[in-house]
Amino acid sequence: MARAPLLQLTDISLTFGGDPVFEDLSLTVQQGDRVALVGRNGSGKSTLMKVMAGLVEPDRGEVVLNAGSHAGYMEQDPDLSGFATLGDFARAGLPEGEGYRVEMAAEGLKFDPDRQVATASGGERRRAALARLLAQAPELMLLDEPTNHLDVEAIGWLEDHLSQTRAAYVIISHDRAFLRRLTRATLWIDRGEVRRRERGFEGFEDWREEIWAAEDDARHKLDRKIKAEARWAVEGISARRKRNQGRVRALQAMRAERASQIRRQGAAAMALDTGPQSGKRVIEAQGISKAFGDRVILKPFDLRVQRGDRVAFVGPNGAGKTTLIRMLTGEIAPDQGEVKLGTNLEIAVFDQARAALDPDQSLWDSLTGDPDMRVSGRADQVMVRGQPKHVVGYLKDFLFDEAQARAPVRSLSGGEKARLLLARLMAKPSNLLVLDEPTNDLDVETLDLLQDILGEYDGTVLLVSHDRDFIDRVADTTVAMEGDGRAVTYAGGWTDYRAQRGEDQPAAPGEPRKLAQPSPLPVKPRLAKNGLSFTEKHRLEELPAIIQRLEAEIAKLSEFLSDPELYRTAPAKFRKATDALGERQAMLDKAEEEWLLLEEKASGN
Repeated sequence: MARAPLLQLTDISLTFGGDPVFEDLSLTVQQGDRVALVGRNGSGKSTLMKVMAGLVEPDRGEVVLNAGSHAGYMEQDPDLSGFATLGDFARAGLPEGEGYRVEMAAEGLKFDPDRQVATASGGERRRAALARLLAQAPELMLLDEPTNHLDVEAIGWLEDHLSQTRAAYVIISHDRAFLRRLTRATLWIDRGEVRRRERGFEGFEDWREEIWAAEDDARHKLDRKIKAEARWAVEGISARRKRNQGRVRALQAMRAERASQIRRQGAAAMALDTGPQSGKRVIEAQGISKAFGDRVILKPFDLRVQRGDRVAFVGPNGAGKTTLIRMLTGEIAPDQGEVKLGTNLEIAVFDQARAALDPDQSLWDSLTGDPDMRVSGRADQVMVRGQPKHVVGYLKDFLFDEAQARAPVRSLSGGEKARLLLARLMAKPSNLLVLDEPTNDLDVETLDLLQDILGEYDGTVLLVSHDRDFIDRVADTTVAMEGDGRAVTYAGGWTDYRAQRGEDQPAAPGEPRKLAQPSPLPVKPRLAKNGLSFTEKHRLEELPAIIQRLEAEIAKLSEFLSDPELYRTAPAKFRKATDALGERQAMLDKAEEEWLLLEEKASGN
């Protein structure tokens, strides 16, 4: 006998003073569901989650939670008024003797329950709200961007906790790796329609593109049919005095259908303008260190950053990533050592604290009030990469409508604030980008676009992020803050860094866990070789470790595929592992060929 849904939404309609957010929406959440809720910024994800939580009343329709069940909601901006400490807030409503649940969550999420609410940061408040929800252990957890302000260790703890819970949950998140690991179904909001797919976030983009391609094909067929019928209607006037009124009505109906179709929102028109070319050497740090009192932030550390490098800085919150970047860019001085900056640098900074945005300013004033963007004598123009542009037109490039131009910054969602900050950043020419947690609150499509833009950017990028997928897509070097002031440089992105440390990689639900790869053999110091550029020398030195990692992955995949029952019992896993084996073999062949060519070039052959 089928169990009743945990949550049932039936014929929901909701309007906020304009176009409907949802109309005639119905969906269910089953017991034990693990659901990704995805969609563009502003599509209504958080609103739908609040409807599920009973915090927003729909204009029409019914929301039914299974009798005896509870839904818990983690909001992005929790109200802690009336509580002295974060722990007081997190423990509120718990039965006596179960406060230990908060202590356990606080340890995993890395916040101090004794911290006074008045002095707590926004990130600490959000972590307290998440701990409160986890401690209450409701049958349905509604999580709105739970990984924001969490470092990688805390994200890993949360992943493990959610993978073991028996509760159902719905997650809004920009963190692809997090969604891939945890979800088994996907709800996609697109122009007020919600589609459900009984698979996790893995493969979501392919599914979305298939739907859009089918939609475009149907629209083109309808356009062609309208054009043909319209030609018949016009020609029929002269050919016949009495036209087929049924065909005329059908044409009118087709035109009405076409007019009612809502076009997809385009991607933000983001672009970066590389300023004058910097010198080949951008940053040379030798023996730099830093301490605040007895707390050592950085032990002596060397780093060379060349023009065009993409360097990611990873590590726990408070490890000193931002401090290190501020030393590397000359904003603060190291206690020891020296930082030499290259010539002709023009630096642009994306600040995770959004300090560049005044919450009481309008979006219009936020742009026109920036001295670097102001056009002399024009209150409605901004300078965008050397050219004047109307402020509303530039805001539209970043998916803001005209009505938002005079709205205060405080009215924006987290993702909209991030887009506004990117609009300010991208208006100015630069050749060194400093991006401190740029991915927080951005939707998947905007992240894809930002990644593409960074790939085409001719300048240099310093990136602080806890988004493992984004680091893999962008970085070619990773600096890991490993505790006790130690900073270690690794070639490649997040996955390469973890492999070189021999650490396990998280697996997607139902997939075999990736085994730890052995650490690469140490590369002996070598003299500069004739005929190689600096980049080629660096590549030649890192290739043996890459080859060794690929060989280890091929061995593990071959072992996994050696099970004669695998194809019969798990055909999907068999196909995926087979594809991965072929991919790794091709990568190994390419790496070995590249190593041979560089070795021959270095030897003068």
